[in-house]
Amino acid sequence: MKARLNENSTVVAVKEHVSCDLAGEVAILNMKNGIYYGLNPVGARVWRLIQQPMTLEKIRNVILAEFEVDCERCDADVRVLLDQLSEEGLIEVTR
Repeated sequence: MKARLNENSTVVAVKEHVSCDLAGEVAILNMKNGIYYGLNPVGARVWRLIQQPMTLEKIRNVILAEFEVDCERCDADVRVLLDQLSEEGLIEVTR
């Protein structure tokens, strides 16, 4: 199911996964479907942030502070990543 994100949407990783750090990147195993996923360093940072519930606004602000990226690009990329994670059943989104 695709996430419908707004600034105040709260995102959290589902419990049914196993993940590990791989030299700054992250590998995730979805325990429901047995599929592995890989995230680059920025995606890995987002993944680490959402191990606890966090709003889209806060996620974006952390990424803006830690990586050299403009606000519009950051917002778009974070939304795309969260949409993909939602479609794969790896996160829960609440409004």
